[in-house]
Order: sequence, then structure tokens, then C-alpha cells
Amino acid sequence: MKISLFITCFNDTLFPETGKSMVHLLERLGHSVDFPLEQTCCGQMHYNTGYQEEAIPLVRRFVDVFKNAEVIVAPSASCVGMVHEFYGKVAERSGDQALKNRVEKIVPKVFELTQFLVEKLRVKDVGAYYPHRVTYHPTCHSLRVLKVGDAPLELLRNVKGIDLVELPMAEECCGFGGTFAIKNADTSMAMLGDKIRHIKETGAEVCSAADNSCLMHIGGALSRQRSGVEPVHIAKILASTEE
Repeated sequence: MKISLFITCFNDTLFPETGKSMVHLLERLGHSVDFPLEQTCCGQMHYNTGYQEEAIPLVRRFVDVFKNAEVIVAPSASCVGMVHEFYGKVAERSGDQALKNRVEKIVPKVFELTQFLVEKLRVKDVGAYYPHRVTYHPTCHSLRVLKVGDAPLELLRNVKGIDLVELPMAEECCGFGGTFAIKNADTSMAMLGDKIRHIKETGAEVCSAADNSCLMHIGGALSRQRSGVEPVHIAKILASTEE
């Protein structure tokens, strides 16, 4: 299968190693990988902050860039959630029937990484090896928008050498929420404090998730507290081997 990577602007700019891990993993599983250089922001930050008209050109660009893709995979439940949940609404707002048709055609091709592996490829053991104590934070978009369910945990349970420990109150938000963490800083920090306390209770060396945005928020607090816990995107764990 030829897979087109939608790396997202956040990962491309701040966490490029996540994209490299995806390429390594997918090629190891026998797939060819394409990275369209013309891709840019999905428009989520515009749409979520009230600039919905400004999101229209970004939706147009997305469907143009990926129009010939067989399947589109991203390491971000948040951005994939934007495509699935709101691209249709943006297209409707544009008043452009052709754009609406193109969005309807492309949305079913867009997957978050763990969702793609488990639901599309029917793979739960990717041949990974990661000898560390790990806990997993299910991000809000993966849980509540994409509804990926246990896909990430099923993949992690099959990683050789891993000591996977359950995160208490796992489904509670970490408090990031994009601009929510800025506009509602006190509330965000209170939520983050709860999340960090639960992570430390597990005794894990690593906290993993399907979104680097949440991991950045969590990782900042873990670092400030000198906890010794490292935030690691699930793609990096799944790409790791004994070699």
C-alpha cells in the first residue's frame, strides 16, 4: 500500500522525529511512504478560535495536496479529528459544492496512526521492542472525536520488553486544549497537576500518547518537576526495535 503522510505543521515544526518514526515503522511493515511537500496546517487552530472563514483556503489546500492519495495517515488524533469532524462544516460554509464533494471523498481516507494500523491494516504486533516502563495517556481527540478505543493500548501490549502500566483516571483531560491552556491558564494548570500526579503514581519512565501537543503540555510539567519521566509519542515506541 502507498501511504501519504500528513505530518501536521505542529509535528513538522517542533517534533520532526515523530514523522521519521512513522516512516521507519510503515516501511518496516512493507508499505511505501510518500510525503507531499506542499502540505501545511489543517486549519484547526483557525477554526477553533473563531476564524472559520480563514480555514476555508486551508481545507482547499489539503484536498488539493492529497487528492491522489490512496490513504492518508497522521501522527495526530487532534488534526485527524479536525478533518473528520469539521472539514464538512468548513466546506458547507464555503458555499462551494465542488469543495463539499471533494471533502466527502477524501475524509474516509484520513487516519490517525494507531487507528490505521489496527482498523485498516488489522495489525496489532508491529515487531517493536521497547524495554521501558510506560504509561499511556489517551488524548481527548483520540477518545472523544475519533473514538480510536483501545487501538493504541492493543499495539503497546504487543511491544516486546515493555512494562505497560495503567494510568489512573486516564480519560481525564490533561488541560492543554490548544488555546484553552492560554485563555484559561489556572484551570489548565489544575487539570495538568492532576494528570502529572497520576502519571507519577505509576512509577513509569515514559508517558506516551498519540498527540505531541498534549505530550508537550505534560512534558513541560514533568520536566519542571524533575520527575525523570520522559514524554514519548507512540510512533517512536512502535518504531523501536532490538536492532
